Amino acid sequence: MHNKLKGLVVVILCLGVVLALAGCGGSGDNSAKPAAESKLSGNITSVGSTAMQPLAEQAATQFMAKNPDVKIVVQGGGSGTGLTQVSQGAAQIGNSDIFAEEKSGIDASQLVDHQICVVGMAAVINPSVNIDNLTSQQLVDIFTGKTTNWKDVGGADQKIVLVNRPKASGTRATFKKYALGGAEEAAGIEEDASGTVRKIVKDTPGAIGYLALSYLDGSVKAVSIDGVAPSKENITTGKYPVWAYMHSYTKGKPDGAVEAFLSYLMTDEVQKTIVPQLGYIPETDMKITRDSAGNIKNK
Repeated sequence: MHNKLKGLVVVILCLGVVLALAGCGGSGDNSAKPAAESKLSGNITSVGSTAMQPLAEQAATQFMAKNPDVKIVVQGGGSGTGLTQVSQGAAQIGNSDIFAEEKSGIDASQLVDHQICVVGMAAVINPSVNIDNLTSQQLVDIFTGKTTNWKDVGGADQKIVLVNRPKASGTRATFKKYALGGAEEAAGIEEDASGTVRKIVKDTPGAIGYLALSYLDGSVKAVSIDGVAPSKENITTGKYPVWAYMHSYTKGKPDGAVEAFLSYLMTDEVQKTIVPQLGYIPETDMKITRDSAGNIKNK
């Protein structure tokens, strides 16, 4: 009888240990388990600079493939539109190739600047125009309407057709500031979308316009200014002056999917592949920096 009682006590003790272990492995141990990885989700509208649009579109496509619960809509409209819409809260990202401080009516203190890369801009002409180089003064005279025939700058006897950008265009602001010395352009064909500008210049005899280097595909001819070609080397060293930072502005500090997408734009996957492939320059390759007032200094 004594042995049976002793055995019963052992059984009860063992059962208690089992129940205690089961309790530890239950709800009380949830804190030790790894939390489920949170998925990114949400809708992002990225609008503005058409000079930056090819980069934004391709990066967005790749980001959405990695994050299927995030939808990114990329639109053009010009840098002014991008800055206005992000300031008003109508877009999560406002893309611009000018600093927010350069745009009148924008409170730059409310925006956070994310500099993604650099893009050069060039005067482009119809391939039939037999010109490879223009002086700064010749360029000013052409775009202000003083020079109206290519023969006056060493070309054939052919009328010059101007293709301009609208006031909201950051490409126009950059070209006007750094290629034309601030001179006001004469009236001409006006078109916002960079791809359409390229087609008009390609299809119009005697045409001249200006494009971001990311839009050069061989269908139009880029012109050197004062003998300096719009090349990556000349831009990074400061020899060629017509270039701009590609900014992605947010209203305040971004979070969630917007923050993740902007971080993705700075990864090697974008900076070392998409950026150079599309004709942009990683900011890290620049030997100089430039502020919103146009002041340049060496890095």
